[in-house]
Amino acid sequence: MTNDTLAQRCGAIELLLLDVDGVLTDGGIIYGDDGREWKVFHVRDGSGLKIWHLAGKRSAVISGRSSRVVDVRAAELGVSFVLQGAADKRPAYQRVLTEMEMRSEQVCYIGDDVPDLPILHNCGLAVAVADACPEVRTAAHYVTRVPGGRGAVRETIELVLRCQDRWPSF
Repeated sequence: MTNDTLAQRCGAIELLLLDVDGVLTDGGIIYGDDGREWKVFHVRDGSGLKIWHLAGKRSAVISGRSSRVVDVRAAELGVSFVLQGAADKRPAYQRVLTEMEMRSEQVCYIGDDVPDLPILHNCGLAVAVADACPEVRTAAHYVTRVPGGRGAVRETIELVLRCQDRWPSF
């Protein structure tokens, strides 16, 4: 994809839609002896989401799995819409578009695996994390330099906001 085309796609983005496992995390799932689930989130992804919201943008999460810690992290970061347990992400995506009153060309989706393909094929800016499966990297308009759970969300936020001349000067 040419830089001009990527910049045009970035220019229309108002909603950042994220997968969780493999995007906001490195894809690992840790279970304690008590059965509780643990996830590790990268601080730069969190600070990137704060910057995204300060720019007046919206965010949402669609996950095939359900985990209480995702609700906690999303609330902490101001993510306005969280939909978990979405085994089929296509109807979940339609729900997000309807409830958030967005058009598909306004959505940047970041994914890493095959269940993400229906959204990646139907959004304005399809992003794959660096360690995504081959099918997802092929479907993407942009592939991050860093893997999921290691700042890929922040990298994408900075890309979009810089294309929109909305990245703050620090």
